[in-house]
Amino acid sequence: MSVADEKILTEVGTNEWQVVVFLLGNQYFAINVDKTREILRWTGARDVPQAHHAMKGITTIRGEVIPLIDLRDYLSITPGVELENSKLIVAEFNKMKLGFVVDAVDRIYRINSDELDASLTGTFLGDNALYVIKREGRNILLLDYERIVQVVNPNLASQFKLDAKDISPEVLKRLGDPDQYKILVAEDSPLIRKLIHGALSTGGFHNFEMVGHGKAAWDRLVDDGDEFDILLTDIEMPKMDGLTLTRRVKEDESLSRIPIIVFSSVMAEDIKRKAQSIGADAQITKPEMHKLLDTLVDLLEKTSRKTVKAS
Repeated sequence: MSVADEKILTEVGTNEWQVVVFLLGNQYFAINVDKTREILRWTGARDVPQAHHAMKGITTIRGEVIPLIDLRDYLSITPGVELENSKLIVAEFNKMKLGFVVDAVDRIYRINSDELDASLTGTFLGDNALYVIKREGRNILLLDYERIVQVVNPNLASQFKLDAKDISPEVLKRLGDPDQYKILVAEDSPLIRKLIHGALSTGGFHNFEMVGHGKAAWDRLVDDGDEFDILLTDIEMPKMDGLTLTRRVKEDESLSRIPIIVFSSVMAEDIKRKAQSIGADAQITKPEMHKLLDTLVDLLEKTSRKTVKAS
C-alpha cells in the first residue's frame, strides 16, 4: 500500500495534517503521514550483530537496504500477532529511511493540531510519547520517532550535534556580537529542543527563547513587550503547526519582516513547496545543525543590511 495514494489533500497553513493509525497489542498509535512512505507485509530480516533489542535487523526494499525497528519490543508491548503476520511501516525522516514493525495498520485520520493533548507528556506517557489524540472513543498515542531512532542507534545522535571546531570564525564575525539578536524557537520535541539549544550556544548565540508549539510562538511574537529578529520553527506541533505559524507571521504587517527558517524532520517536495508558498525564508532538514547555523547567520546579516538601508 502506497500512503501517497491514500493521502487527503490539505490546504497549507490551515493547522490540519494527517496521521497513519496503527496497532501494537491492544493500543493504538499514530505517525505523521508525511513521515510515511508505504505499508508492507513482513519482509523478513537479516540480523545485525550487537544491535539494540528492538532492532529486528535489515531488509532490502526496491534495492534499498533499510533497518527494521520493532516498536512492540521497544515499548515492551506483547505482540498481538506473530512476526510473520506483522506489518511494516516504511518511514522516511531526518534524511534516512527505516521500517517500523507493527501488529496492524488501521487507517489514515485527518486531524487538527488542536486535537493533540500534551498534558501527560513527560509524566505518565514517559519520554517516548508526545501526544494523545482522542478519536472515536480511542486514545491514540503519537510517538517521538526521532527520539526512538536515536535510542536504538546512539551513533545517530552525533549528527545532531555541532562541534565548535567545525565553525568558521569568519561566519560569526559577520554579525559582530551574536547576542544582540533575539531568536525564537518553536519545537515540540524535548530532545530536539535540547539539541538546538546546544547548537545555538556552540555557535555563540545565547539570546534565544524556546517554546513547545506554534501557538506559544505566535503569542510571544505579538507580545508588545518583545521583538524577535528571527524565527526557527518545526512543522509538526500541537495547537498551531509550523506552516500555519509561518503563514500568520508573513501575513501580519508588523511581523512579516521577521525571517523564518522551517527546520523539520520531513522535507518532502510537497512540504517544501507549501513552506515556500507561504513565505518561509529557508527550509532545512533535521539534523543539519551546521547548515542551520550558516543559514541563521546569512538571514540575520541580510536583515541587518535592510534595516540599515531603511534607516
